Amino acid sequence: MLAEISPLKTQDLAEAVALDLQIFGGWWSLQGYQQELDRLSSTLLGLRLRMDASNPAIHDDQTASSHPLIGISCLWRVEDEAHITMLGIHPQHQGQGLGQALLTSLLTLARLEQANRATLEVNVANSAAVKLYKKLGFKTAGQRPHYYDNGEDALILWQGDLQTPQFQQSLEVWQRDTEHQLALWGCSGLKMIWGDAKADS
Repeated sequence: MLAEISPLKTQDLAEAVALDLQIFGGWWSLQGYQQELDRLSSTLLGLRLRMDASNPAIHDDQTASSHPLIGISCLWRVEDEAHITMLGIHPQHQGQGLGQALLTSLLTLARLEQANRATLEVNVANSAAVKLYKKLGFKTAGQRPHYYDNGEDALILWQGDLQTPQFQQSLEVWQRDTEHQLALWGCSGLKMIWGDAKADS
């Protein structure tokens, strides 16, 4: 089993909306996802679990339907800042390192796109997410009162110096830790694909 992260395409959006409903209770509509896909400054990433292609018993004709979408995330680029607007894993697959896999992929992408810093908002009540973000170097910059529809507050988190050698070293450590977590439940590795989904969707 291999965790594969790649940009979403138009044909993935209905599945993304269904997953969004399970994770967030219906945060973005199909139109909302399409707008993100069309926006040049936005990247939607999806995570699927696929059989290891190195296994000779596995054929190339596997369809997306046999590998359902279990993770989604979105990154905005605003000048030299990467803003993580969404990150979620299917409830049945949480606690397996897949959220960390998506987050390290977003930070890798942010660095590749020459961002100097990354920011996000997270529900103060979501202790697991806050713990993950802080594990991967995010610091608290402030708080937005009553940010969510249910009236709960959001923490504003950030980290800078994404282009430094020190950050690259940290990213490599987090990637190794992610692969170790994935291996604990039988996932053989993490594959990140950075193809231009907007061009061939």
